[in-house]
Formats: sequence, structure tokens, C-alpha cells
Amino acid sequence: MMLLTRRQTLFAAMAASLAGRTAFAQSAAKLRIALDWTPNTNHIGIYVAKAKGFYETAGLDVEILPYADTSAGTLVANGVADFGICGEIEAFTQRAAGADVKLVYAVVQTETGRLIFKGGRNDIKSPKDLDGKTYGGFGGAWEEALVSAMIRNDGGKGDFQNVTLGTSAYEALDNGAVDFTLEIYTWEGIAAQLENRQVGRWRYSDYGIPDEQTTAIASSDAYLSANPQNARAFIRATLKGYAYSVDNPDEACDLLIAGSNGALLNTELVKASQRALVEGHFLKGENGAIGIIDPAKAEAIGAFLFDHGILLDANGAALKEKPDFSSYYTNNLLG
Repeated sequence: MMLLTRRQTLFAAMAASLAGRTAFAQSAAKLRIALDWTPNTNHIGIYVAKAKGFYETAGLDVEILPYADTSAGTLVANGVADFGICGEIEAFTQRAAGADVKLVYAVVQTETGRLIFKGGRNDIKSPKDLDGKTYGGFGGAWEEALVSAMIRNDGGKGDFQNVTLGTSAYEALDNGAVDFTLEIYTWEGIAAQLENRQVGRWRYSDYGIPDEQTTAIASSDAYLSANPQNARAFIRATLKGYAYSVDNPDEACDLLIAGSNGALLNTELVKASQRALVEGHFLKGENGAIGIIDPAKAEAIGAFLFDHGILLDANGAALKEKPDFSSYYTNNLLG
């Protein structure tokens, strides 16, 4: 028998590899997950699971859809995406209005949002001092209720000017065009620290707002019913990706940066943000919880939204009866 030359061996290996990839592409279940923003550390477990082959091992071919103006929850409800990164409050308001959106994984175990103002101001000591001032907002109906409640719970009236600016709110805060806004501490907050910008901030829960699991992954009842095995495989592989990112933060950051197609150029911010998520027990709670949607927290934030008239039906009218919030999420795919 003739021995294969080195070149023939290499070509044979390449052909086998190509055949294997082709066979996988043909047999793997295709899934789409929509992002809620440009790639950042909230998404790190997804990028890790894809880069480390966790999805492939689970028989899945996962496509990460780029951020679009349409919310991830809306894309999921309309079947454009099978899963989507979204806020817990966003998902609750959409489902209340009749959208087919259900939370299936909690990216963070505790609130990452903060109410912030430009540091060094002598006229702002606590939330009640925000009465009459200007808020740079993001267009969510729940924002005004949250901020107003924080001010009132601190002894103020809860009256302020609301200007919708989106991400321009941070620049407006720096130049004094607005007095306060909201941030995700583990990203915008860490960026401010790295840039040595003075920012004062308050936790929502310190002023009477229920602690929520800010960022989550949602799917739809329609997809979950039609694809139970694929859904479970996706969530388990995703959990594995987030767990790996907690145990191997530097490598996970490198994988996120590499997979972002040039969207993440500030390596220092990515790694500092991941440290904050790990050390603050956001991705994995102090009790070891990861991915789990806390029923008590879901009930509390849902009740807050209902009590403040934020949950609207399909006609835009406030719900008259408090929903069964246990139907708004499921932990069944985790185990």
C-alpha cells in the first residue's frame, strides 16, 4: 500500500473537516437570537458559547442578529428571532399588551440600573433634590414612574421635566443640558470611572423600587411549544457560556471582542465591565444562582408596574386586574 504524502494527508484532513462542517450545517438546528444593543458584556455568555463550540455540541447553529432599532422583544414576538436579549420590564410591558414574549433566562441576578447625576453639584444630595429638574430619558413609559417614585420615596413631589434623548443623554448630562438620567452601572458606570468622570448615582432599591433582574433572554410561547428540545439545548448551552465567562473572565472578554466584528475597540472597558459583573455577583449570585429568574423579584417588579399603571393592554388602557406574573417567565429550560 502506498504511503500518503504529507500534502495528500493535509488535503485529506481538510476535506474531512470540510465534509464534517457541511454535514453539521445540514443537520444542526438553526436558531436566531437578537441583541438589545451593540455587543457588550451583557451578551458575553452567548459569544462564549458560540466561540467555544457549546452550541455546536448541542446540535445548534446559532446566528447572533445585529442590534436594530426594533426591540428584541418585538422581533421575538413576530417570529423574526427565536430568542432575544431584553429588559425584564420591557418584556412584562410587551406581554401585558398581548405580545407573545416570555422570559426564559436571567442574565443578571440583581439590578444593574442606577439613577445618576453629574458629580460635584451642591444642589443635588438625594433624589428629592431632582424635583423640578430635567431628566434625559430613553422613551420608556416605565422610566417616569420609576424616577417619580424614587423622588417621592425620598420626600419629594416627583415632578420633573422629561426629555427623550436616548444614548445622547450621557453627553447631555456631561454638558449640563440635563440634570439626571439612568445608566447600566456595569457598562456606562464603569466607562465613567475609567474616564475619571464625576458621577453621582443611587440604586433604585435604596429608594423603594423592587430589585429586578435588569437584563434577560426572552422567547415566545409559540417557539417554545414548537421547539422544546432546541429551546432547552440553547438555554443550557447559553448558561454554560455565562458560567464559563464567570470562571474565565479574561478569555471570555477576548472571545467577545473577537466575535463582535470590530464593534468593541475599548478592551479596557470590556474587561473592567466583566470584572464588575463577576465581582458584584451579577452574572452569578452570591448564592450560586445563574440564569434563574427569581419568582419573588418577578412578582415584585410586576406588581410595581401594575400599581403604577404602566402595564397596558393592546388598546393602550391600563390593566384593571393584576396578571399572573408566573406566566410571564419560565425556569423550566434550565434543568
